[in-house]
Amino acid sequence: QVQLVESGGGLAQAGGSLRLSCAASGRTFSSYAMGWFRQAPGKEREFVASISRSGGSTYYADSVKGRFTISRDNAKNTVYLQMNSLKFEGTAVYSCAARPYTWTGNAYDYNYWGQGTQVTVSS
Repeated sequence: QVQLVESGGGLAQAGGSLRLSCAASGRTFSSYAMGWFRQAPGKEREFVASISRSGGSTYYADSVKGRFTISRDNAKNTVYLQMNSLKFEGTAVYSCAARPYTWTGNAYDYNYWGQGTQVTVSS
């Protein structure tokens, strides 16, 4: 069982930056691939980024590639999402998720989810 708690959301101007954190409980954090997803009002949840168990491999949605960076610190049981050059359409609830072993970009593959943190980008 893994419990995830996100933090770091808030209000940012377009072109600005925010850093999200996701703290995980348990001693086996390094056994889980991690992902970030977002859901805007009236829209379906979409994949943002994912990272392998070791942190050696990362994968990004085309819409955020070059602007967002996912990373993890297994000693701190935390995964991060650095978001730069934010766009208005990035306004959404951002959630982190965990799944054993291999990382994917499919939300249905993830077993554990945080409650989400709101990111609002003003134009």
